[in-house]
Amino acid sequence: MAIHYPNGKAYVPVKKTKTSLKKDYSFSNRGKTLEDEINDANEFYIARDIAVIHKKPIPIQVVKVDYPSRSSAVIKEAYYRTPSTTDFNGVYQGKYIDFEAKETENRTAFPLKNVHLHQVEHMRKVSNQLGITFLLIRFSSLDRYFYLPFEQLSLFWDRMLTGGRKSITLSEMESHAIEIIPKYAPRIDYLKVVNDLNV
Repeated sequence: MAIHYPNGKAYVPVKKTKTSLKKDYSFSNRGKTLEDEINDANEFYIARDIAVIHKKPIPIQVVKVDYPSRSSAVIKEAYYRTPSTTDFNGVYQGKYIDFEAKETENRTAFPLKNVHLHQVEHMRKVSNQLGITFLLIRFSSLDRYFYLPFEQLSLFWDRMLTGGRKSITLSEMESHAIEIIPKYAPRIDYLKVVNDLNV
């Protein structure tokens, strides 16, 4: 059975060679973004019929296109049609999943300015409909990953709106979020946390 990405491109698994089996995996994912790692996890889940979760396409309005040859087109100008909501959505064991992925280079806190008001409002609506919604946060300089349920994000967001701290400290993250320890396959197994908390 052929597996395709949401954009229609066919998924082609990478064949492992003998040299890749001897590779030191402790550094194998350096340079990958959180979004790449989530996409890898989603491919793992889909291939094993665990869940169907995809990155949402960004809604853009194409304004100007050049055609350097008959068989190719180059977009020269485009605009966001509407603000995007969250990065990923799908279904897992009959539950709707909707979440945002964020990275920070900051070593001591996650700045709430990285999250937009329309994203928080969207997540609140998903939560009100009993969907599962959360933030996946990567402290990239520390290589640490956290699953922050929307209920906790909402508390920190409301604190900011009432004049409080404009970030979530690392110690608050350690207390109020669930740390995801990277492993081999998938590296970021965020559905284990979803399962433990919601299913």
